[in-house]
Amino acid sequence: MAEGENRSTNLLAAETASLEEQPQGWGEVMLMADKVLRWERAWFPPAVMGVVSWVFLTIYYLDPSVLSRVSCFVRFLCLADYLVPILAPRIFGSSKWTTEQQQRFHEICNNLVKTQHRAVGWWKRLFILREEKPKMYFMTMIVSLAVVAWVGQQVQNWLLTYLIVIFLLLFPGLNQHGITLKYIGMAKREINKLLKQKEKK
Repeated sequence: MAEGENRSTNLLAAETASLEEQPQGWGEVMLMADKVLRWERAWFPPAVMGVVSWVFLTIYYLDPSVLSRVSCFVRFLCLADYLVPILAPRIFGSSKWTTEQQQRFHEICNNLVKTQHRAVGWWKRLFILREEKPKMYFMTMIVSLAVVAWVGQQVQNWLLTYLIVIFLLLFPGLNQHGITLKYIGMAKREINKLLKQKEKK
């Protein structure tokens, strides 16, 4: 058991170190994005919502075709990939990193690797469920996909996409400030109350 944990820790450290070496010139941008997503200032959440709303309203107003959207998105990624390593040191003006910045960058890379491992773990669990309990897998998938299809039918595509993007961008800040845990705790307490009331009846 200890050997497996040690191997897992070593793999995590190696992948984190590899990720830290890759984003040449993106370090400052990642640190700034981390500050925004964790709400280090009170005006960051409204700013994120405003930028996302402006982007979605612009796309809604222009109503480009799917191919045009994909083309513009890929072009934006290519421009960012080319310009960020050139402009980031000039904009942020930091040729030397402080120990604190390096430590935070290491934490960001470590969290990204852990998130990737969690996603792969959930994907593997799904296939394990398919192998070990095919009926449960089948029922879970059918019900889940039916619920997703129903939600997709009830909510307009752009609104649903907008809400998902807003939630994903605000989630790190909600988590950082304990808001997520607070509401999860409230939901658990309410579920426990309902279960106790049913047991009494």
